[in-house]
Amino acid sequence: MTEARAGMLLVATPALLDPNFADTVVLLLDVDDQGALGVVLNRPSGVRVGEVLEGWGDVVADPDVLFQGGPVSTQGALAVATLRAEDDVPVGFRAVEGRLGLVDLDTPIELLEGSLDGLRIFAGYAGWGADQLAGEIEEGSWYVVPALPPDVFRDDPTDLWRDVLRRQPGEMAWHSTRPFDPDLN
Repeated sequence: MTEARAGMLLVATPALLDPNFADTVVLLLDVDDQGALGVVLNRPSGVRVGEVLEGWGDVVADPDVLFQGGPVSTQGALAVATLRAEDDVPVGFRAVEGRLGLVDLDTPIELLEGSLDGLRIFAGYAGWGADQLAGEIEEGSWYVVPALPPDVFRDDPTDLWRDVLRRQPGEMAWHSTRPFDPDLN
């Protein structure tokens, strides 16, 4: 089993029945002794970023909608971004792993121009208390797998869950072919 750490993906297993996380892919942004925090990558909303955060709609990757990052603090937003170059870090950017990081949404957009390769904004986040995530992984609710750069900014995240599983070795790849509703099988 791969260690859960910032920059890794959590992929919901068929055993995870919580409707907040069924068939989700979560990007971990922070993992420490106090707990873990991440955002769900494959839950776009119908709300355009520009309708909620003036000016940011022109900066985000397509689709230019808010994503449902998780059930915690849904009135707040997190901006996940990738730098064009690791040595060109703009004001308001905090690295998570390599070129991946968080952008402070209070930063003037002009200060970010030319520095980012991709940006996505998430309403809310997924959070776990100390040892909670480790327990859920141990009980078989999550697979922990490496993220690839395109995972975060896909134009259409509909098949992200299946695609991430499909590229894994062994039984995980097999799970990518299961129907979303096993009763229809």
